Amino acid sequence: MVDIAYLLALGATYKKVAAGEVIFFEGNRCNFYYQLVSGKIRWANFNNEGKEYLQLLVEPGECFGELPLFDGAPYAATAIADEDSLVIKLHQSTFHQLLQDHPEIHFSFSRLLAQRLRFKFFILTELLHNEPEERIKSLIAYLKANNHNVCTECGKIKLTRQQIANMTCLRVETVIRAMRHMHERGEISIRKGKVFMGNLAPVLSQKCPN
Repeated sequence: MVDIAYLLALGATYKKVAAGEVIFFEGNRCNFYYQLVSGKIRWANFNNEGKEYLQLLVEPGECFGELPLFDGAPYAATAIADEDSLVIKLHQSTFHQLLQDHPEIHFSFSRLLAQRLRFKFFILTELLHNEPEERIKSLIAYLKANNHNVCTECGKIKLTRQQIANMTCLRVETVIRAMRHMHERGEISIRKGKVFMGNLAPVLSQKCPN
């Protein structure tokens, strides 16, 4: 979202996080703007039994946990490193000044918030469908349309079956079974455990580093 060199010039600092490490918890007070430099971060909610609902899988270059920076409320979800990651963080007071000094950046964040809110409406609508395959197909189509969590080179879906289950409120066994049926119909391709969009993706994947 924001150029890293510019963030550093404003006093931002790097933070290394190990796989499984919590960056902030749901309900915590927000003090920083966070942006992912490398690795992978998941943004999720948990119920009293520990069941996870995945809100977003953050990719390098994206920000996360930005809602409290705009409304002053606590974090709405917990951010956890899915793998060893590097984040850059900027104090909230400096971030607010950044938005005041650069209206175009403020507009970009407004657009991002709108996109993420629209995604929540999309997920809630899809949960009304009883058929697991319909939920999964709609999610994959949405990710493709928005170039998110999908490799643009080969069409590999960068979500595990468990993460898809956590996004669609399905059991992972249900997701595995549904995706197997989708593969048999040629709607997706499964190669060595990896899932691709379309039946030509495995050929392309041989040349794709992702």
